[in-house]
Amino acid sequence: MTMEVHQKTQYILLCAVLVVLCLEASLCFAFTSFVFGDSLVDAGNNDYIFTLSKADSPPYGIDFKASGGRPTGRFTNGRTISDIIGQELGAKSFPPPYLAPDTEASSILRGINYASGASGILDKTGFLFIGRVPLREQVNNFEQSRSYMVNVMGEISTREFLKKAIFSLTIGSNDVLNYVQPSIPFFAQDKVSPNMFQDFMVSNLTQQLKRLHELGARKFIVVGVGPLGCIPFIRAINLLPNGHCFGEVNDLIQGYNKKLNGVLDQLNQELGPEAIFVYANSYDIFMEIIVNYHQYGFMDADAPCCGGYFPPFVCFMSRNSSSSLCGDRSKYVFWDAYHPTEAANVIIAKRLLDGDESICSPINIRELYNYNS
Repeated sequence: MTMEVHQKTQYILLCAVLVVLCLEASLCFAFTSFVFGDSLVDAGNNDYIFTLSKADSPPYGIDFKASGGRPTGRFTNGRTISDIIGQELGAKSFPPPYLAPDTEASSILRGINYASGASGILDKTGFLFIGRVPLREQVNNFEQSRSYMVNVMGEISTREFLKKAIFSLTIGSNDVLNYVQPSIPFFAQDKVSPNMFQDFMVSNLTQQLKRLHELGARKFIVVGVGPLGCIPFIRAINLLPNGHCFGEVNDLIQGYNKKLNGVLDQLNQELGPEAIFVYANSYDIFMEIIVNYHQYGFMDADAPCCGGYFPPFVCFMSRNSSSSLCGDRSKYVFWDAYHPTEAANVIIAKRLLDGDESICSPINIRELYNYNS
């Protein structure tokens, strides 16, 4: 046995001992999160695939303290919503991206991030970006992680461990964007009706939720799609004036969110109380921030901090100039043409943590964390 293999074996055994101690004695159960989704919560998975959807260059990550301001693959200037929620619930570190080397061996106790920028609920979503990991493949990757856990600590301990972990899914935005964007030459296809499209999204997402449940997940956060009709990209391509959102897009999203919430209610009735599915109403929170941005300390809820307001919406920082970057990132709601700033993410995360039933139902995220079936 080589020294490297011997050290890895020792590490795995140590992980197994720690997990067993945590499970049997409840000595050190900390916040454990398995994160699924798109660029809103990607922690760097797209850094490890060939894709046009990347956030691996400055100024992305400029305010991310854990990296010293270096890019980590997060599509914002600092932390994502899932990062902030984890810290608020006591996490000492962030779940690493699944595709990073040696992620499984180092993350049994803190969880894993499977999210991928440009991905969607539907497999075809984001195909123009070439590489991305759709939700179905993200769940496949979790299944591989689960097999690793079983090898380390056995089936029974794995199930006990997963019962306490939180599974969050923040996805659907790219599906909607692909549906509403102007047809692209050579790729145009006849669209289904908005109603059919909403149903297709919900049914495919439900299928993956049930798969995760079969694999042992019991605590779910399912984040609804936000008001994409208000993001700089949609407003710019539709030539909307300041302060206006594209109502047709937001109507489509609200219809989807309503159907999603209804399906989660059904799952709670069918699979509860052993399992609980929390619907996170990010739409209303973000819309409130946009409408009342001055009350939240922002000075701009229209333009992105980085990348400009018109195509190609590229957020970058050259060696000789930082002219594409705003002066005070804490004063902007939008980081780039698609994503919120860390300042906006902080507000959303804290509302989701402690919000009432209009924000999170049937319970909020802090209550979910403390929930024992």
